[in-house]
Amino acid sequence: MIKIENLTKRFGDSTIFSGLDLTIGKGEIVVVIGPSGTGKSTLLRCINFLETADEGRLTLGDVSVATQSATSKDILALRRKTGFVFQNYALFAHLTARQNIAEGLITVKGWKKEDAHHKAQQILDDIGLGDKGDHYPAALSGGQQQRVGIGRAMALEAELLLFDEPTSALDPEWVGEVLTLMQKLATRHQTMLVVTHEMQFAREVADRVIFMADGEFVEQGTPEQIFNHAQDPRLKKFLNKVGIREGSLHSATQEV
Repeated sequence: MIKIENLTKRFGDSTIFSGLDLTIGKGEIVVVIGPSGTGKSTLLRCINFLETADEGRLTLGDVSVATQSATSKDILALRRKTGFVFQNYALFAHLTARQNIAEGLITVKGWKKEDAHHKAQQILDDIGLGDKGDHYPAALSGGQQQRVGIGRAMALEAELLLFDEPTSALDPEWVGEVLTLMQKLATRHQTMLVVTHEMQFAREVADRVIFMADGEFVEQGTPEQIFNHAQDPRLKKFLNKVGIREGSLHSATQEV
């Protein structure tokens, strides 16, 4: 189980979010939607200490860390339980696809190089890129690069995968292959926290959808509740802006 308590983040005099609480059950897929600039990506970055929250406590399984007093040992223990998929892939340009996936196993988990590369090849086979192991990122399409990024996160067998708008940097023709891989992970009951503007994905895959605005969790519920029975005026306005009216998702992939 993942538990976030009283999470607060400030940049200077600006409060990005304050007092956020969230519990995610094992195997649950939680999707966060909302306007740009409301703190969605910062929330993910605070969960694995890419950014340090000013207040709060994070609990993943048997690791519980107070953000204000976290040591480097605490942060490493937490990161070992999370995988992060970035919107801009964040692959190492000088490493092959296989090496990119193996790197975390070697540096974070201390695996031998040979074992890590064997595992990386298994993952490449699993994500449909078995013949791309020796290719460098520059030789891969955007969709293939992002699938390698997801494979890298999968390699750590993390308790929680964090996805920060994983399709936002992709050309439209590559979006589908990334979403299909995420749907595949969902069928395996991988716990995921996903920030996305892909409303159709949220409706089809999420167990729970959270609408975040003005630095707070405004409304949350099942996809049916959020998309067809919105209550808060801010959520209704947001859905209208992305083209969802009366439960329709006809133009829901528009980014806002």
